Formats: sequence, C-alpha cells, structure tokens
Amino acid sequence: MDVTTGPAPGGAPDDGTSRPLRVCVVGASGKLGQHMVRHALERGYEVVGVCRERSVPKLAALADRITVVPGATDDASVIRRAVAGCDGVLTVLVPWGVQQYSSGTAQAVLDHADPGARLVFSCGWHVPRDDQDRYTWRFRAAVRVSTWLGRALRAVEIDDQVEACRRIFASDRRWTVVRASDLEEGESQGLPVWRRHVGDPVLASNLTRRTDFALFMVEALTDDGLVHEAPAIVGRLAPSARAAQPDAREPASSKGPPAAGRA
Repeated sequence: MDVTTGPAPGGAPDDGTSRPLRVCVVGASGKLGQHMVRHALERGYEVVGVCRERSVPKLAALADRITVVPGATDDASVIRRAVAGCDGVLTVLVPWGVQQYSSGTAQAVLDHADPGARLVFSCGWHVPRDDQDRYTWRFRAAVRVSTWLGRALRAVEIDDQVEACRRIFASDRRWTVVRASDLEEGESQGLPVWRRHVGDPVLASNLTRRTDFALFMVEALTDDGLVHEAPAIVGRLAPSARAAQPDAREPASSKGPPAAGRA
C-alpha cells in the first residue's frame, strides 16, 4: 500500500517522526464524500468524516475505520473540532437550501483548518475562476434555469457555491478548487484530465466518473502544483480527452496535462 507519511502537505518541518497523513472529509456521507473516504483509506491515511447527524448511518460500513464528527458542515464549532490536527481537508461544497450553506462551510474550513493544511474543495464547472473561462449558451442557460428552480423550491442555492469559491480564491490558504463536469457512476478510469479554463476543447465531453472526481481530490492533497489552482476536469477516457492524448492507457499524474495545455 502506498502510504504518505511525515510532515503535513503544507510543508511543516520534519520532527523526525513518521506518521500517516490525517485527513478530514467534510461531507463524508454523500456519494462523492464516501468515494473520497475510501480513496484516502486506501492510501493509509487517518480519516475524520463530517456529516449531518441524520446522515451518519450512511457511513456505517466505514464506521470502524474512520472518526465521525456529526453536525452541520457550516457549523464553525463542528468544523473546528473535526479539522484539528488534520494535514488536509477535503470539502464538498453542497449548495443545500437557501441559508448560504456552501459559503458557510467554506468559511468555517478557511477559518479553522490548521496553518499549512492543504485545503481541497469541490464544485462544478459553473464556478468561474477568471474571465478566461468560456461557457456555451446552452451551459449558461442550464445554469440559469437550475439556479431559478433551486431558489424557487428553496432546495439549492447555486449562487452561494459561487460565493463560497470567491472567498476561497481570495484566501492565502493552501487551497485547490476542483471543478467537475457532469458525473456518472462506474469503475475508475484513472485520474481525470484537467485544464485551467472551462471551454478548452479537451473538456468538451463534459463527463467524469464520480469515483475519479474523488480520486483527483485526494491526489491534490499531495500535489503542490495544484496549490492556488482551480482545475476543470474531465474523465481520462472521455472522447475529448482521448483525442488530446490518444495513447493514454494508464492513470495520469495528478499534475495534469503538459504545461502548454495548462496555460
């Protein structure tokens, strides 16, 4: 088993001891969260999972291998307790309800994670990193409709996920925001391909396996090349990705495509 040990991803000095990384998964009970927990455990990491109290039973199969902290993920006291001593924090930014759940969760993690901890957040392509992101009219229309419906039904608050990422981008913490395409279930195809900007032809297939989205999140914990990046990802075996790298057979490095493709 490949076990990363020693100092925290943030670059803490080596004290001469060796230990597994301690990782907090915020939103551990969801589909993406459970995949991240499993990927982290496969690497020998110590895992702390945070989820709402009513969702704790979803983690029953993992309960004897992780520490579960029940509570709302936008509750600062819950997050403070969960992230204490963690080398990395993997956060699912879920836009539930209309009470600024995503931005509250992001702010709690930014405020209370240990200094130097690697912070990796999940969101969708709809969150722009800068004015170089390019969206089709269909994509923009779909986001507008989803935003309106979510607000009308008081079910989700997509704009608040954008606000959460705005706060992350403005932070001087060691963050990465992973922006995912549409997701599908299925066996892993390896690490997704990524580009800095939505609209790159490599991303055109707009489809990633959920387990591989989680894999990218976990890999980002130890990839300093992704600090202060907001990679937009697509499945490694998606047609648009294969067209860009037709000889791809093995999982790619989490460092992504060649430098020219990342500009």
